[in-house]
Amino acid sequence: MPVRFLGPSARLLLAGALVGLGVALASWVDPGGFFEVAELKALDGQFAIRGARQPASPIVIVSIDEDSFDELNLAWPWPRALHAELLDRLSPARPAAVGLDIVFAEPSSRGPEDDEALARAIARAGNVVLGAALTAVQETGFVKEDLNPPIRPIRDGAAGYGFVNFDSDADAFVRRGSLTRSFQDRQIEGFDLLLFRLAEKAGLPSARLPRRSPVLINFRGAPRTFPTVPYHRVVSGEVPPEAFAGKIVLVGATSVIQHDVFPTPFATAGNMPGVEIHANMLETLLQGIPIRRALPGIAGTVAVLAGALAVWAAGTMRPLAAAAVVGGTLAGYLAACHGAFVLERYWADVVPVPLALALGYLGTEARNFVREQREKRRLSRFFSPDVVREIVRSQDGDDALGSARRLVTVLFSDIRGFTALSERLPPEAVVTFLREYLTVMTDAVFLYGGTVDKYIGDAIMALYNVPFEAPDHAAQAVRTGLEFQRRLGPLAAAFTAKHGGSLRCGVGINTGEAVVGTLGSEQRLEYTAIGDTINLGSRLEGVTKDFDVPIVISEATYREVKDLFDTRYLGEVTVKGKEVPVKIYTVLGEREPSGYSSGGLPATVTSASRSPSK
Repeated sequence: MPVRFLGPSARLLLAGALVGLGVALASWVDPGGFFEVAELKALDGQFAIRGARQPASPIVIVSIDEDSFDELNLAWPWPRALHAELLDRLSPARPAAVGLDIVFAEPSSRGPEDDEALARAIARAGNVVLGAALTAVQETGFVKEDLNPPIRPIRDGAAGYGFVNFDSDADAFVRRGSLTRSFQDRQIEGFDLLLFRLAEKAGLPSARLPRRSPVLINFRGAPRTFPTVPYHRVVSGEVPPEAFAGKIVLVGATSVIQHDVFPTPFATAGNMPGVEIHANMLETLLQGIPIRRALPGIAGTVAVLAGALAVWAAGTMRPLAAAAVVGGTLAGYLAACHGAFVLERYWADVVPVPLALALGYLGTEARNFVREQREKRRLSRFFSPDVVREIVRSQDGDDALGSARRLVTVLFSDIRGFTALSERLPPEAVVTFLREYLTVMTDAVFLYGGTVDKYIGDAIMALYNVPFEAPDHAAQAVRTGLEFQRRLGPLAAAFTAKHGGSLRCGVGINTGEAVVGTLGSEQRLEYTAIGDTINLGSRLEGVTKDFDVPIVISEATYREVKDLFDTRYLGEVTVKGKEVPVKIYTVLGEREPSGYSSGGLPATVTSASRSPSK
């Protein structure tokens, strides 16, 4: 079905769905770009909101820290015989596995005996995993990878050695670890995988290994979340070996001066030691709690629906109500994402849905604002600022301006004899005066809730009870007529002083049914009213000259306002287009509650004769 045949709501929903689809497509074709980095930061936020969790696996870290450097008073690298002493201290307690997160890729600077001492201790322990370093040298046209394993004889008695490298994301954070890696057309196993197998062999509770690598690490918390013992306290015998019985012991640097620290979700400043990342990785594997990435199509589908909702809400509701709907939807989606993360370890894409909501809502509100400003400029020619705001804000604004038959009060005013006066004035003076006069009188119309239908030279046509219902419309029109007389005084005095002559204003008011709305041709539409009621109002303005009174109202208007204003019956007149005579009245002033008139016409006007003027 062509878009032009869809209803307004359907068009809004379709436009919003296209916004959401655009966001979804942009997120799918932007690997490693804005969306991916934003999602990674959102994952960090999920961890931060969830908070730290107590590790469940028996993992202990022996930290090569600042205190150990101070107590041992040794420069790095430490003697390998010292590491051998550490292993000999641990072995009697029969730990489940020992991981040395230290790369022994070169012979000791202290000679072969130093290497032999460590090799013998490793062989005696029988459950030590060593670290190896994968390096890559990238040149133009090729990448050279090297594996730097522990040297012989150190590695000969080890349970194995695996790479200790981490996988960095687009923002250089470490959030995942690989179980294996491809090296020279073969798969090599990682440090954490070898330790996992040793722990499993030792009888520690363990879960099934994830089928996919790398594994998203379910970090337990910030640095020092896992039990940590300084290196020097172990080799000195201060910590009894029984503290490590049946546990996985990880030995590694925690001092920042050794530059083995990385940024992670719980260490955004980049201060999580590599050995602690290995501890988190092992905890994730043993407990079977890796973070699972939700299918991106789910977020894309929700983004399409969210965009449709945002555009529809912004297009059919007031801004605050639409913002509440959009905000509620956003809060609900974020809560659902976090619930899935905490309860089921699902990492759902967060960014597309808020972005679709924001673009849909803000884009539609911006379009509405531009349209409202354009409408305000167009409507301000006819309506008061308050009415313009109501029309623009109203969801039924188009209906309010549509053509319909309704009860109205119409006011016509004209400056008597102005045409003759203007003939002897320069055109510039006429234009200047009319602009000032029409501005002042239009303010009076707007003051009492009227709508300026049109200007005809110095004449003004105003409507009341349009476009919105006003129960006192007839009284408001009469008040406008009285206000015209008051405001004309200063203008007339200034005009007489400058150009001579005198100015008087005649006002005719009638109440009745008329066809009101946006009328005209295909080339030009105007908001106006037509019908016999309007014609009679125009004729009554002309009658003011015959009776030399400033205001003439019809009998229909008189019936509406007779209890509010002091009036005087003028008689019956036959106006052009009417065969039946019309009863007419003049208005003397508005009544006070006590019955006395107030705010009426000047004395020279209220005492005007009923006889036709010559």
